[in-house]
Amino acid sequence: MATTIITVNTNGSLKIEGDFEIRDKEGNVYDLGGREIISICRCGMSQNKPFCDGSHKGHFEHEAKAFALPPKKTV
Repeated sequence: MATTIITVNTNGSLKIEGDFEIRDKEGNVYDLGGREIISICRCGMSQNKPFCDGSHKGHFEHEAKAFALPPKKTV
C-alpha cells in the first residue's frame, strides 16, 4: 500500500503527497489532473477552495509544530 503524507505548513496550507483522492461531501472525486502533490487551503482566503492559491501570504499565522493529542475518549 502506498503512503500518503500530509504536511502542515507553518503559516500556510496542508501539503498532501502520495497516493490519495479528494472527494466532496457527496462523494464526487475532484479531478486532480494527475497531480501527486497538492495543497489544501487552511486560511479560508483561497479563490480556489479547497485548494490553496497562496492568498494566505501575510494574512495567516500558525506555527506548525507536532504534538501528541490527548487520549481518545471511550464510551
